[in-house]
Amino acid sequence: MTAIPHFTGDASPYGGGDPYADYRTADFPFTHLVDLADRRLGAGVIAANDEFFAERENLLKPGPAEFDPEHFGHKGKIMDGWETRRRRGASAAQPHPTDEDHDWALVRLGAPGVVRGLVVDTAHFRGNYPQAVSVQAVALPGSPSPEDLLAPDVKWTTLVPRTAVGGHAANGFAVDAEQRFTHLRVSQHPDGGIARLRVYGEVAPDPAWLAALGTFDLAALENGTQVEDASDRFYSPATHTIQPGRSHKMDDGWETRRRRDKGNDWIRYRLAAQSQIRAVEIDTAYLKGNAAGWATLSVRDGDTGDWSEILPRTRLQPDTNHRFVLPEAVVGTHVRIDIFPDGGISRLRLFGSLTGEGTAALAARHRELGG
Repeated sequence: MTAIPHFTGDASPYGGGDPYADYRTADFPFTHLVDLADRRLGAGVIAANDEFFAERENLLKPGPAEFDPEHFGHKGKIMDGWETRRRRGASAAQPHPTDEDHDWALVRLGAPGVVRGLVVDTAHFRGNYPQAVSVQAVALPGSPSPEDLLAPDVKWTTLVPRTAVGGHAANGFAVDAEQRFTHLRVSQHPDGGIARLRVYGEVAPDPAWLAALGTFDLAALENGTQVEDASDRFYSPATHTIQPGRSHKMDDGWETRRRRDKGNDWIRYRLAAQSQIRAVEIDTAYLKGNAAGWATLSVRDGDTGDWSEILPRTRLQPDTNHRFVLPEAVVGTHVRIDIFPDGGISRLRLFGSLTGEGTAALAARHRELGG
């Protein structure tokens, strides 16, 4: 585990104006990966020992934390994060909490996977952030309860040892643990507030589940597909195209800037394993005056080699879900969509199943990760 960079200490008291003006942050090398704790994937904060000032669910809210200096309730200042009460010692002679005292929250990842980095964000917690944080992880089958997770025989793996953090800062941690995890235990020492938690990594789907499904969406983020690259991420990330469900607003898809050359925009995806693709959906929901004009779809089997076009350049309509049944199943490990000349799509769906080779490779990877 490496913290890059490392923030400590209080931020200045809020003095008015833009509350993010003195926010401490940096570019972290893992934030291009999927947020495994995204609520849209089904993540949740399933328990916490204390949430006196602000509820635990705020940890996983999308978007940055907001700050309203006038927002108070009957318990005090209302913060957009998870905030616990101040801990006290055992007596007047020992008024301070012990070194072991801490607050905790249990987080269910929306998609089990390998964690590559975390951001423990203390935005707007300037003098009431924790002195230190630690994060542990575990992989349990099924849908374990908080009691199951807290059982004494559960073996947790430390992702972030107890580390001092700063207030009003994005505290980033690189993680080196080549294991598949389903749940996290986030601890703040001894108490305080955390605005947001982001858990960046790679989805590691359960091969048994995919085998039971048979035919499924091969492009779905929760089934292990990754965006390898994209020509343009100006308005929104390309990973939006493989999020669960249909888009519900314009910025919930992928939209590029307006091209002024004769080129075109594209996204390249890596599937979870070698697959047979039989049908395609290209959705332009909520993209009305800015939908892509045309699209092609190509497949490649392996990390190198030529691309084979499986959907010729086809006219797309605004705010429409387009469905295509392929003449025959197409085998591949990578898919590329090209849009012409620019604009965007909201979702890409590829329906099919894993090949025998793909099933074996995914099962082997699952075993390597401790599954």
